[in-house]
Amino acid sequence: MGLILRNILISYPGSILSTLFFSFLSLLVSPFAASGCTQHAIMRWWADSLLWFCGIRVKVEGAENIPPGGSFVLVANHRSYMDSPIVVPFIHLQFRFFAKSSVFYWPMIGYHLRQAGHLPVHYDNPGKSLKSMSAAADTIRQKGISVLLFPEAGRTTGELEPFKDGAAYVAIKAGVPVIPMGITGADKVLGVGKLAIRPGNITIRMGKPIPTIDIPLSERGRLTQTLWVRVAELIGYPIPADKREQQLVTTGV
Repeated sequence: MGLILRNILISYPGSILSTLFFSFLSLLVSPFAASGCTQHAIMRWWADSLLWFCGIRVKVEGAENIPPGGSFVLVANHRSYMDSPIVVPFIHLQFRFFAKSSVFYWPMIGYHLRQAGHLPVHYDNPGKSLKSMSAAADTIRQKGISVLLFPEAGRTTGELEPFKDGAAYVAIKAGVPVIPMGITGADKVLGVGKLAIRPGNITIRMGKPIPTIDIPLSERGRLTQTLWVRVAELIGYPIPADKREQQLVTTGV
């Protein structure tokens, strides 16, 4: 079956129907599920169905690096529109996303994000962005959940862009470890600016947790550089010497 025919008959209609069905299901349960845990389960079902319709197979390496029952800040590179559904079924934690603030105004999806406890990030307003990051740190401490960020602040087309400091700020503020993740192959499935969804294989590599309990906020820039290097290592991206020199000296937990 040709790629265009597969998209028209399977990938597109399956993705649309799955998104509509699970969005509606989330809307139904949201008034009775204040914690967001039920919505998170629904999101996992949606992601599983989306991967099935699109013919995407995911291999996970390093899952043992996520200790059960903990709270973490997770960071990953971002090269595809499929990155979110790719990772959701394979992170066995209660976690919430940071999403662009504009997405919270989308019909149905915005309501789901708010009710499920996901957090807006305001790239164009540093004051609001800092407020969101502080709220995320409070949420981690109070609810014992984790958060996932794509610190490149947008999808990329091949280069691993410099990371924003938000992930490091949240982790230090909450006093929880950061887990770097590398996603490879996602850009071949649905890259930036592409419309065709290609069946394919994707690998998620999870690195060892980086503790932050003794790191002051003033060192968040160096922690950000450390996260960049760890993610680069996980995806096999070349690392300049100056990037390595700017890392923090950390030990795993």
